[in-house]
Amino acid sequence: MSRMKSSVVASALALSFAMAPNLAHAQQLQIPTTAAEVPGPASGTAMTTAYVQTVGRMAYLWGWPLVNSVNRSIAFSKAPEPGLIGGVVPIAFNGNSMLTGYISPDQTIIACPNQDVAYGAGWMTLDKEPIVFQVPDFGDRFWVYAHYDARTDEFSEIGKQYGTKPGFYLMVGPDWKGETPAGISAVVRSSTSLAFVIPRIFIDDSAEDQKAVQPLLSQVVYYPLSEFDGKMKVNDWSKLPHFPAPKSTGKGETKWVNPETFFDELPEVMKQVPPMPGEEGLYNWIGSVLDAAAKDPAIKKTLVETAVAAEGELISPFFKWTNNGRPAGNGWNSPINNAEWGTDYVNRTGTSKSNMYDNRPEETKYIYTDNDNEGAQLNGQNVYTITFAKGQTPPVKGFWSLTLYNEVHLFHPNALKRYSLGTKNKTLTYDADGSLTLYASAKSPGADKESNWLPAPEGTFSLYIRAYWAEQAILDGTWQPPTVTVAN
Repeated sequence: MSRMKSSVVASALALSFAMAPNLAHAQQLQIPTTAAEVPGPASGTAMTTAYVQTVGRMAYLWGWPLVNSVNRSIAFSKAPEPGLIGGVVPIAFNGNSMLTGYISPDQTIIACPNQDVAYGAGWMTLDKEPIVFQVPDFGDRFWVYAHYDARTDEFSEIGKQYGTKPGFYLMVGPDWKGETPAGISAVVRSSTSLAFVIPRIFIDDSAEDQKAVQPLLSQVVYYPLSEFDGKMKVNDWSKLPHFPAPKSTGKGETKWVNPETFFDELPEVMKQVPPMPGEEGLYNWIGSVLDAAAKDPAIKKTLVETAVAAEGELISPFFKWTNNGRPAGNGWNSPINNAEWGTDYVNRTGTSKSNMYDNRPEETKYIYTDNDNEGAQLNGQNVYTITFAKGQTPPVKGFWSLTLYNEVHLFHPNALKRYSLGTKNKTLTYDADGSLTLYASAKSPGADKESNWLPAPEGTFSLYIRAYWAEQAILDGTWQPPTVTVAN
């Protein structure tokens, strides 16, 4: 090639490179470091029916406990003052009310209640004002105040097992930035502005203890910070007004979640209950379908149909104890992560369906079964024995009980007015070898055994162990519940 041609080619190449992008340059796109920097579904994206069904089904499982919680709070907000809903269950809004004894056996508002404690209850709207709550001197008596956010997670440790001292405490919302008033012992913060409280105070079954606990119960009081004066308030809970219970259809607990209106309610619930860390993408994903449904009646119709189907296919099976938690030995199951669910959505929803508002495991370990040791459904036409070997009753620092529920997790009315047996009972009879045998059946197992008998319905029923302030052996599964055996 001649010098002239070489020069022309070189010049042309130089010009072409000069006119082209810098091929050696690489621009780094910013890698997201916060949830806000992660793009979500684009508005207006086409959605097939199958896609809407998939997201809707998942959203129904995930959001069921949240809608359940918020709907309960709405019912409570209608009470003009602390009282008893249906005349039997404590109800209050931005305050609390208390029972003065065991919960009524004929109530249907709450599934799986117990007759070991005096319950209190109240919903708080912490975005309005912080709430003061009082702790009297309970002495040696077991007690625990369970405080739940709108996700049904507990957010405080207040109780005998925590060494909580008598005094005044303050409950605040997630955005509260005020100063702690003088006279307040400690502050607890909810992760949501909506909070639910359930104080539980142990009472044994004697008339003497029922009387002795009354001055303590009268000092279990929650009230707005603006009413705090540093003096212990006292309420006579025996004079609470009665309010009608919410209407419900069918047997069992009041229906707090209606699949036909679920997707009308979920958008507002998600505004009230912000995402936990790591849930932002989930909220965006579900929210994109909810936004589409608000604009497209066909998508909304698909969501409603999906909710109705999911109620029967996904939610109803949680009512069986074998579908809750994990095996605890000898045919019993027990929840994991109760009241500290985090992203354990399956157990959160399972408990919301079968047994709303568990305590944390360190406060109460729950163990339950529908079946005998052969795997057959418990039925009152049989006589069952539940034998704790000598020294093998549930190891607890608080108390334990065995409760019998009918087929819808409520008490079975019976002539003895007995629904549980355990620490609270002073007339239990132990066997000669030191073991304790309890009986469950519709018919009496015999006059000599009636002190240890839990009367059952003629049909199906379930059994439920509560271990309050359980020892480590229960928490780690070293201790296992006894077999439930058909008597010979």
